[in-house]
Amino acid sequence: MPEANHSPLRAAQKQLAAVVERLGLGPDVYELLKEPARVIEVSIPVRMDSGRLKLFKGYRAQHCDVLGPTKGGIRFHPRVDLDEVKALAIWMTFKCALLGLPYGGAKGGVICDPRELSRRELEELSRGYIRALAGFIGPDRDIPAPDVNTSDQVMGWMLDEFSRITGHPNPAVITGKPLVLGGSRGRGEATGRGVVVTIREAARVLGMDMERMTAAIQGFGKVGSWVARYLHRSGTRVVAVVDAYGGVYHPDGLDVEALFAYGRQNGTVRGFPGGQPIDNESLFRLPVDVLVPAALENVITEENAPHIQARIVAEGANGPTTPEADEILYRRGVFVLPDILANAGGVTVSYFEWVQNLMQYYWSEEQVVRQLERLMVGAFKAVYRCHVEESVPMRLAAYMVAIDRLAEALIARGWVPATDYHHVPQPEPAEAAVDVFREPAASV
Repeated sequence: MPEANHSPLRAAQKQLAAVVERLGLGPDVYELLKEPARVIEVSIPVRMDSGRLKLFKGYRAQHCDVLGPTKGGIRFHPRVDLDEVKALAIWMTFKCALLGLPYGGAKGGVICDPRELSRRELEELSRGYIRALAGFIGPDRDIPAPDVNTSDQVMGWMLDEFSRITGHPNPAVITGKPLVLGGSRGRGEATGRGVVVTIREAARVLGMDMERMTAAIQGFGKVGSWVARYLHRSGTRVVAVVDAYGGVYHPDGLDVEALFAYGRQNGTVRGFPGGQPIDNESLFRLPVDVLVPAALENVITEENAPHIQARIVAEGANGPTTPEADEILYRRGVFVLPDILANAGGVTVSYFEWVQNLMQYYWSEEQVVRQLERLMVGAFKAVYRCHVEESVPMRLAAYMVAIDRLAEALIARGWVPATDYHHVPQPEPAEAAVDVFREPAASV
């Protein structure tokens, strides 16, 4: 379990309480949103390759469906616990509300180390998780997706198991699937792309030039690796990357494409010959323009926040900054792009995938990129406007925009009494833009 002082659930509830008070909402809104509406805990039996039967503990938290069916990823990790899953479901509700998506938030997880499982064992675990939860999910109930240590292949197995149980194909029940099973083009890189869209927009309002900026990234998985590639294509020098096994640093900038290939081949960036070793502690102290935490929760704390020199912190991970650290960063003038804004690209393209599955009509990658750009830029502008007009940190502004929309829906459904609370601007989709992060033509 996480330390009580760094509990992600406590952090989510503290953020919620601050916004409810700021908007002048009644206590009913806080009571309805402070905990998931439903939490399912399951035991998943898997016959291991050794012949031994092993039970794995799994969870699914479904937070609030006032805006629509719940939506959220499934992570396989040794440190999964119920407190974390609840918090991530709450944050997903806020993220969907901020982007204007017709979803509530959910999150799932299984306590395991997938590196210790064979492919067959991983498939059995994936199918077993869906068998245990089949009665609680569906395209109009709760739609899972990949998260930490799960992939499009894992989603393919889960989709197949759900289809076997229901007796018919149902691609809209899960997003992040392989293309051949109804996945969306642009889904794999969507979270990283969205992070860089928000960094670009932040650079504009701060008067910074991306071609003169430097960046350091913690995490080089499905989010961090794409953040690095898109930053590199935008002209930003990525000087340091750290993953779970180690890191690499070069003050003049890393060869990101070579690093990406090395990471895929070796499963880590440690030992990459294009730089010198660096650890997490040193990465957070680097004099860079942008710091991107793209790993797990609670990595920026009151201990290391005073030493962060970045002008922009873009949260590629969910909940990477503790509330105490957040206050320190704000006092020091660090411009924080909060997780519910910065990393919303993944759930946004998952929404596009769900829509395509329901219509049985599929979009080109260019269409996906243009629509993602519109929603991400629109959300950034609404949050930044709230940040300026209300004189509040960007995180509080993002929560104010999201919870304003949730409160409106709660009142419209009659879940809470109507009240004359303080409204803030809601996102308006921006004009569609060209793909500024396109791979250079010479590399195609």
